[in-house]
Amino acid sequence: MLKLKRLFKSFLFKDLFKGLNITLYNLFNKKVTIQYPEEHIPRSPRFRGLHALRRYSNGEERCIACKLCEVICPALAITIESEQRQDGARKTIKYDIDMFKCIYCGYCEEACPVDSIVQTDISDFYFEKNDSRVINKEQLLSYGDKYELHIDKLKSEDSKYK
Repeated sequence: MLKLKRLFKSFLFKDLFKGLNITLYNLFNKKVTIQYPEEHIPRSPRFRGLHALRRYSNGEERCIACKLCEVICPALAITIESEQRQDGARKTIKYDIDMFKCIYCGYCEEACPVDSIVQTDISDFYFEKNDSRVINKEQLLSYGDKYELHIDKLKSEDSKYK
């Protein structure tokens, strides 16, 4: 009986018609494919991507070299060196992030008392050479300058969650 049922099923191409039925059903539905370089998926304001160092409105760096981000980083991806300024405050002379080590956890952003280091929602970055994976202070500051308005917008959207 089972062999007869299997033979009858294969003779009538029941599985083939079932597949064609699914194809016809999805032929007229809305497509879900995203054309990546032109279209981007919507992201949460809490998405963590490329790092950036911010400045105050007068152009001074926000980083006070407290090294909390370096201490809290679970991947040990951040390296900071500091020195004394003329007024006695500290300033950073070296701020490096090894992007291959970084796990994008956001702890550095949460630990910063002056909101200096932030993670933008930019995920479209790449490295051409292995030695360019370490982003230095100047690059981080340039990212912060370039995307400052965008970072402020993300911070205001994220403020309702804090």
